[in-house]
Amino acid sequence: MNLYYLLPCRISYDPTRYPKYIPEAYCLCKGCLMGIFGEENFHFRSTPVYMPTVILRRTSSCAGGRYVYTEDYVTIPVGCTCVPEQDKEAESVNSSIDKQEMKLLVNQNKPSSE
Repeated sequence: MNLYYLLPCRISYDPTRYPKYIPEAYCLCKGCLMGIFGEENFHFRSTPVYMPTVILRRTSSCAGGRYVYTEDYVTIPVGCTCVPEQDKEAESVNSSIDKQEMKLLVNQNKPSSE
């Protein structure tokens, strides 16, 4: 059972953007809060979840006494999720596979052309 909680957020401000204020979530913990009592588990890590968003960016042009805006696509952190930490042992096993050995295995499974 995962423990869900409200995420803290920072307010991003840009006077040349619409909207000028955008809340951005950030992760409080390095690990993940898990279990019945919500203890921090370091076998997982908290990582931000991003959402693509369209904003309007003010240009230096004016038309009819009004600012001109262009669409801009940005990614905004909206939450956090838990991602398993990779095992150092598993990484070293995968990275040490001998390519020559793999070629032999592949060649053994090919039908002979005789």
